[in-house]
Amino acid sequence: MSIIPEEEIKRFGSVNLAPMVDFLFLIIAVFATLAVTKAALYDNEIKLVKVQPASESSPFIGQNDYYIVNLSVNQEGQYKWITEFNEYLIDGVKGIQSELKKQLDLGLLPKEKEKTKVLLHIDKDAKWEPIAQVIFSVRQSGFEIHPVYDYDEELSSAS
Repeated sequence: MSIIPEEEIKRFGSVNLAPMVDFLFLIIAVFATLAVTKAALYDNEIKLVKVQPASESSPFIGQNDYYIVNLSVNQEGQYKWITEFNEYLIDGVKGIQSELKKQLDLGLLPKEKEKTKVLLHIDKDAKWEPIAQVIFSVRQSGFEIHPVYDYDEELSSAS
């Protein structure tokens, strides 16, 4: 005769696998979500363009084959349309799409969208969400977009 009944001892003799199976499905869901997100963000063939000083040749600047549109994203996530003389704040990605369409309709941009290069100047403290939104919206409008960084002579002379 035992102090603990035999039914109580048998209950602890097996391992309950239900929580492990639930955990496995959660892990699979997390990795599937990460894989889809990575594919959506990184499968867009985004090429970084280096803007060199005016004395050196650049693949876009100084060629008559392309029309260049300059956009910028600052650290607050605001968009600016940059011209030779001024900078204009644009209200969100819809504003950028409508401005591109308006300039295309007015004939300020070439009818062949592949002849227009959109250069995106990114503030070093800018958040990634507004950057991704503008890249996807410009691509959705049918234009090529190229994130750029400015050549900094101070950094090159220090190295």
